[in-house]
Amino acid sequence: MLIKRNVLLFFRDKASVFFSLLGTLIILMLYILFLGNMMEEGLRQTLGFDSDLIRPVMASIVMAGMVAVTSVSGCLGALETRVADRGTAGRDFFTSPISRGKLTRGYMLGSAVVGLVMTLVTLVISMAYIAISGGGLPELGDLGRLALTLVLSVLCANSMMFLITAFVKTDAAFSALSALFGSMLGFIMGVFIPIGTMPAAVQWVIRLFPMSHAAAMFRQIMADGPLEALFAGAPPEYLQNFREVYGIVYTYGDYTGSFWFSAAVLAGFTLVFYFLSVVVVRKQRG
Repeated sequence: MLIKRNVLLFFRDKASVFFSLLGTLIILMLYILFLGNMMEEGLRQTLGFDSDLIRPVMASIVMAGMVAVTSVSGCLGALETRVADRGTAGRDFFTSPISRGKLTRGYMLGSAVVGLVMTLVTLVISMAYIAISGGGLPELGDLGRLALTLVLSVLCANSMMFLITAFVKTDAAFSALSALFGSMLGFIMGVFIPIGTMPAAVQWVIRLFPMSHAAAMFRQIMADGPLEALFAGAPPEYLQNFREVYGIVYTYGDYTGSFWFSAAVLAGFTLVFYFLSVVVVRKQRG
């Protein structure tokens, strides 16, 4: 009932839904209006030739990052209920027979459900846009990896946002936090600027940011097919360099992370964030 209550409160508040999707909508509109043409033209100049595959490649890379951004913003938006409940509703809950452990699980699982729904909707929209741009849908063999990426992305984003919002006590602070993440995520996920063109220190921050690995996993599923076709006949190092520059894979010295490496990073950080959340919540009870 607590999960249902928190989910319904989020979706009944149209403003919360809108602002949770605002970052996603900004990315989509910027890409459609002018960013897409700029990125496609930049890739044509880099490659030195034109191809019908350039548009679906760039669309896949950007849309994959947009899906990863939504997994964070969706979970964060749902946790606004938790911050608001620290007022009158929270005091009512704390004087009721409901244990604080159940309340915490209700908030945590409710935000995960919201994040999953919002991310799934964004993924469907992204796939449709890629198809319109001339790309194809994922093959049946990729559906399992896509589902795994979706779940891991939401779980990691939810655990991270739950831990961060544990220290947020007012609506004003939550609004500031939402604005911060809304403006930062598009850059740190490599949506607006290719990761390989950023300063080395910033690239390391992106590689170490767990949700960047969700974007990389989505890109490997959505962009690798048209990429391999685009670079057919070219030396393998050309394709590898492109994948590194656009955040499809991350390198750590001589090691290049794989899909399963990024999956392990997301799973590991999910456990770490949830454990830290439990520790913080227990201390706050005291």
